[in-house]
Amino acid sequence: MASRSPSPEFSPLSIGEYFTPVPTYKVASTTAVDFSGLLETPLKLHEDLKTGCGGQLWPAGMVLAQQMLRYHRGSLKDARILELGAGGGLVGLAVAMGCPVDHSIYITDQENMFELMSKNIALNGLESRVKELVLNWGEPLPAEVLRDKPNVILAADCVYFEPAFPLLLSTLADLLDLCKEAVVYFCFKKRRRADMHFMKNANKRFIVEEIEDEDKETFSREGLFLYTFKRKP
Repeated sequence: MASRSPSPEFSPLSIGEYFTPVPTYKVASTTAVDFSGLLETPLKLHEDLKTGCGGQLWPAGMVLAQQMLRYHRGSLKDARILELGAGGGLVGLAVAMGCPVDHSIYITDQENMFELMSKNIALNGLESRVKELVLNWGEPLPAEVLRDKPNVILAADCVYFEPAFPLLLSTLADLLDLCKEAVVYFCFKKRRRADMHFMKNANKRFIVEEIEDEDKETFSREGLFLYTFKRKP
């Protein structure tokens, strides 16, 4: 498992305020991803933006998926895993394909992403291992989540729409309160000044630590950051 450092040199809280351009949107298509050879059988991911920007593959999802496959492959067997803001389900599906996990994995997003999540689960033949679920940030957690009490929460590129930041923090807090040993694996791309405010508020509410990764120097130059969030005592 990767080690962690509480005061990373690449922290978005310690670098200057700047803006990074939003990537070009793609037309609807299906992509095969093996995460630099970490998956023996490539993951098929259908990308479709007709119901929202979450339908596209974003760099933070690639970084988080590779982190989980590279460093956590052998430690998730008993984990109860939930992905927040899954979009098409990239991270959760990658974990389902590459890691032995005994429990069903939930990939969650808003209602408009439900069909795309279902499609990608079926594309990879993961119907028996991955379940799609509507989970709206800031609202009460679904009954399935309350029952299963996830202890591994995956969140990639959820820091995007500023008005949703308080709702995301609220849902993260609810999940960490639900299972006191839970860990959030959190990756985001710093695009605007407001993203730093999100991280400052996260630091106030959670124990935030940066995760070490052999590709850290490369992806940090692209404004990508990888953390764990844990419940404060």
